[in-house]
Amino acid sequence: MPRPRKRFGQHWLRDPQILNQILAAAELSKTDRILEIGPGQGVLTKGLVPFTQSVVAVEVDRDLVRQLQQQFQASERFHLIAGDFLDVDLTVALADYPSFQRPNKVVANIPYYITGPILEKLLGRIRQPNTDPYESIVLLVQKEVAERLYAQPGTKAFNGLSVRVQYLADCELICPVPANAFKPAPKVDSAVIRLRPRPFPQQASDPKLLDTLVKQGFAQKRKMLRNNLKSLVERDQLTHLLETMAIDPQSRAEQLSVENWVSLCNQIGSLKSAKECDIDEASLRP
Repeated sequence: MPRPRKRFGQHWLRDPQILNQILAAAELSKTDRILEIGPGQGVLTKGLVPFTQSVVAVEVDRDLVRQLQQQFQASERFHLIAGDFLDVDLTVALADYPSFQRPNKVVANIPYYITGPILEKLLGRIRQPNTDPYESIVLLVQKEVAERLYAQPGTKAFNGLSVRVQYLADCELICPVPANAFKPAPKVDSAVIRLRPRPFPQQASDPKLLDTLVKQGFAQKRKMLRNNLKSLVERDQLTHLLETMAIDPQSRAEQLSVENWVSLCNQIGSLKSAKECDIDEASLRP
């Protein structure tokens, strides 16, 4: 049996109670088509296959690919793609397998060292959300990352990742997972989270601008927001905008809610549009 490899961030989940909570959070039905990222030794896969229409798994470790192929060779509901999930185009990979439609849910114990890129591939970005979103995404992630994903504004954990993900999906904590639930045990605790992608109730008029504002706003967390954003909007204008939103002008980025960020983006966008109109009008004068 292949040993866990550090370079792939492999830790085998061994706690049956945690496995059951992951499966329960997925709310599986016979019509669900599941994407599993990094199935490893197939422990979670065994709980998914019998209760779904299909499971498409992506595994980068060649030794595990061989093991999984042998383990599930009798199942017509299981399809394995050998490769790095970040490089795999599911549409292309499944083109020759008509019985395996695009997955509608994701259930996975993902490698912690590429959590950010995986989230971006599953959800998209503020400026370019996934145009065909998954119904739900249940992931086992590092505890620190989980805390950021569902963090509330004003808390220490709330950061740019919190804003970006919460703009694209609702996030909830399913359960904490201690390090000793794995073999070998990682150096950190973990948690199971569930994301439900959806359009944010208050849409940004310029998603690209919102993306830039969030990135710039959290660039230096100890600085006040008006200092971090001075390259994008004049300090006095930003102070005025924050005051009209009933936000302390000395606030830092983590003190603004996702709604605040969207409102700020839309107001700055309006200012920029007004300036452009003034410039256009001036250029037309004789």
